[in-house]
Amino acid sequence: MESALKEQRGGESVLDLSPRATPAGGVEDVYGEDCATEDQLITPWTIAVSSGYNLLRDPRYNKGLAFTERERDAHYLRGLLPPVISTQELQEKKIMQSLRQYDVPLHKYVAMMELEERNERLFYKLLIDNVEELLPIVYTPTVGEACQKYGSIFKRPQGLYISLKEKGRILEVLKNWPERSIQVIVVTDGERILGLGDLGCQGMGIPVGKLALYTALGGVRPSACLPITIDVGTNNEQLLKDEFYIGLRQKRATGQEYYDFLHEFMSAVKQNYGEKILVQFEDFANHNAFELLAKYGTTHLVFNDDIQGTASVVLAGLIASLKLLGGSLADHTFLFLGAGEAGTGIAELIALEISKKTKYPVEETRKKIWLVDSKGLIVSGRKETLQSFKKPWAHEHEPVNNLLDAVKAIKPTVLIGTSGVGRTFTKEVIEAMASTNERPLIMALSNPTSQAECTAEEAYTWSEGRAVFASGSPFPSFEYNGKLNIPGQANNCYIFPGFGFGLVMSGTIRVHDDMLLAASEALAAQVTEEHFAKGMIYPPFADIRKISAHIAASVAAKAYELVVATRLPRPANLVKYAESCMYTPNYRSYR
Repeated sequence: MESALKEQRGGESVLDLSPRATPAGGVEDVYGEDCATEDQLITPWTIAVSSGYNLLRDPRYNKGLAFTERERDAHYLRGLLPPVISTQELQEKKIMQSLRQYDVPLHKYVAMMELEERNERLFYKLLIDNVEELLPIVYTPTVGEACQKYGSIFKRPQGLYISLKEKGRILEVLKNWPERSIQVIVVTDGERILGLGDLGCQGMGIPVGKLALYTALGGVRPSACLPITIDVGTNNEQLLKDEFYIGLRQKRATGQEYYDFLHEFMSAVKQNYGEKILVQFEDFANHNAFELLAKYGTTHLVFNDDIQGTASVVLAGLIASLKLLGGSLADHTFLFLGAGEAGTGIAELIALEISKKTKYPVEETRKKIWLVDSKGLIVSGRKETLQSFKKPWAHEHEPVNNLLDAVKAIKPTVLIGTSGVGRTFTKEVIEAMASTNERPLIMALSNPTSQAECTAEEAYTWSEGRAVFASGSPFPSFEYNGKLNIPGQANNCYIFPGFGFGLVMSGTIRVHDDMLLAASEALAAQVTEEHFAKGMIYPPFADIRKISAHIAASVAAKAYELVVATRLPRPANLVKYAESCMYTPNYRSYR
């Protein structure tokens, strides 16, 4: 990534440019949201102390029936609540019982969003305690359907909508958000939502969902998170004709108009929130995603989850899979179906990791990695017509027109799908992989589930139970010849919450590739022998908070090593420090 992006920056690195440091420290926990403040008495205040009816309508402080007798007297709640006093655990049990009665995942999604709007701590308590059950609801695959129908289910704003109408006034719009101590912004322009295409303004479901996971999985305080949608129009004709569409009814702005608007946004963000604000680009189209990452990587703390987060989580799976496949990364050959931002991002990080381990230049290690796009195998004969981010992968080879022939010609040990096109890993492709590998590694990464290149059942069946399989969306376990196979989920949720939290807790001002490698290695290290015995190359999501703490500590350690961390002095034990800074959703006691 960094080596490829440096070419677009004229040779500049994220470590070369000033400022090298900013004032030390992070954002103070004024709401009592992390572990370190869990036992403190707090005051429920916004502009004034919140009480009575207003307190029950404030999702940050509302506890519903869990208010104690003393709190009901102190905050004028007598008569506004039934007399029973509940516990948070009983409330959680009741909500989960209610959620499980819904048959339609989208109904569960709407119910969860409504819970977040009335009782924030209970929402996160549910999500943390039931992460494996609720993750597919608040994020992929259900969030994809939610974005498609966002205009119909929209009830109240959950972030900032910055449209072309606000051109020249973006800083003023940012100041309308009630929180000032923002640490993480997730922003989308809605052009490439999951594998669903251009959803315009309705892409807001993605930043909202990502930031919910930043809090639940990574421990970033909800008050420090800001979801933003940049609305520059949409080319989706169906949405433009939809009477319930909530965005600008015009074709997408492109070219200089688009980049000027994004530049105003990035400048305003830095002016309003400072040097250490993390801006995560989400679901931008390929041509814009690489351009924005290259342009702002040296001036802002920016991260693209589709390019860098996906790459890091896939690399973690590859590192862990070596226990099952044997050898080192350098001993394997990789073939990708899909050469967009995800595919090329993963490929570059694999090349960097091999380069780091073998000391060979990255230009040499790239030759172990081959990519297939819509026109076939990317080879040197096509170089003149390729987009810039594909050119490093144009190796010497005869033209190959399709994936099956590419598998037969290249004989890869690892097949990775990032095409966004479902069922492209056919029976013939999987059988070809299995014919040359004792344990072929198949990674069908496209989201949502309908766009996966193949299912877990297909991969195991067509490889006669020998495949090691991982996907982007969850698949159920599958038994073949009496052996239970548990598919891995190469879900970005393993990486980005802990990665972002590591940046925030250390006050880091730039993202460097070495931090991504550190995150991958930290995640791979969490896979135990017990997991390997079940064919797993990722740890269970039930342990995600512990996993995120270790990833955050590894990322922070690398930031201190690279001298881009500003929280000084460096904590002696970064894992314990990460755990102490994590948001916890347990109810607080009010004065």
